[in-house]
Amino acid sequence: MRQLAEPVVASEGMELIHVECIKMQTHWIVRLYLDKENGVTLEDCTAVSNQLGDVFDINDLIKGAYTLEISSPGFDRPISRDQDFEKYKNSKVNIKTGIKIEGMRNFHGTLVDNIEEQGRKMILMDISGKIYRIPKEEIVKANLAGDDEIKNKGRE
Repeated sequence: MRQLAEPVVASEGMELIHVECIKMQTHWIVRLYLDKENGVTLEDCTAVSNQLGDVFDINDLIKGAYTLEISSPGFDRPISRDQDFEKYKNSKVNIKTGIKIEGMRNFHGTLVDNIEEQGRKMILMDISGKIYRIPKEEIVKANLAGDDEIKNKGRE
């Protein structure tokens, strides 16, 4: 899905930040988060939605009914790509993992680093002065914390 969407999004002068596919009882919800330097407009979302709906349908990518949602990531933007973890170092983030790490699945703290360690990508987080090592493949969801100090991070 990302491979089909990225060229369309780029042709409109935007960056594809994150893709979510959520199975509902009767259909799928496909969410794409886009960004660009001066922010994403409703017209931007509409243009991409019109094109991607056709692309996804032609490629028979989604079996059955689906709702395509296109939006800007907001202040609590999802982070999933290596470049996102690099860009938002020293920012407050929330991370949820699929397994317990040191007894926790929900981490709220400062993103310290994005490293490779023994062939695994690791996200380092500082929570109250303690560094946690979170294997990237165990992350179910990660996003900026959305507080005032990070609202303009990456927009300078």
